[in-house]
Amino acid sequence: MKRWKPVVALALLVPAPSLGALGAMILFPDTALGKAVFVSVKAWTLAFPAVWLLLVDKGRLSLSPARRGGWGVAVASGLAISGAILLTYWLLGDWLIDKAFFREKIKGLGLAKPAMYAGCVAYWALVNSVLEEYVWRWFVCAKCEELARPWLAAALAALFFTLHHIVAMSVYFGAAAVAVCSAGVFLGGLIWSLMYVRYRSVWPGCASHAIVDLCMFAIGAWMIFGGG
Repeated sequence: MKRWKPVVALALLVPAPSLGALGAMILFPDTALGKAVFVSVKAWTLAFPAVWLLLVDKGRLSLSPARRGGWGVAVASGLAISGAILLTYWLLGDWLIDKAFFREKIKGLGLAKPAMYAGCVAYWALVNSVLEEYVWRWFVCAKCEELARPWLAAALAALFFTLHHIVAMSVYFGAAAVAVCSAGVFLGGLIWSLMYVRYRSVWPGCASHAIVDLCMFAIGAWMIFGGG
């Protein structure tokens, strides 16, 4: 096996979401350039794994059927991660999060209306969770496995998954909240990567990921609409 191939694949993909978040949210926010950066990077991130599979690996696209199961683990892990998130918010939310600032940022995005927020929730839980599993578990974790043992590969994939979240979260939260949330993102990414290693399908991870997204958006709704 040519070890340069996974290294090049990871080098071309992993930095892109962080650069996109940096350009769209920090360097050029609310500008045409920022939007163009975001769209371009999103397109690259989604297209690159499939193009690499077809042209470099000479493989075939698949719907990643869950032939080995994993649905029970998916639900259990989603609920367990959600429980940890809820407990952390209950214990530390008032200290970690400037909720007035957060509400203002959400209003600026046009998501402070229930219908718009609900649409965002639906997209994130039903679409974005699938896209992230496709990129970070199927492609990134699999490429990491070509370079390291499964446990280390899962940890590397989780680390790479966390990087662009750090950039995005820094727009809404202070350093302490970003640190705590990043640890949570890494843990979730590690669990989903290990699920991919075990079950060889993105769908159990998608189910767990969607449950966690619903939990986080429920907390967001409480902060925005419920005064929490």
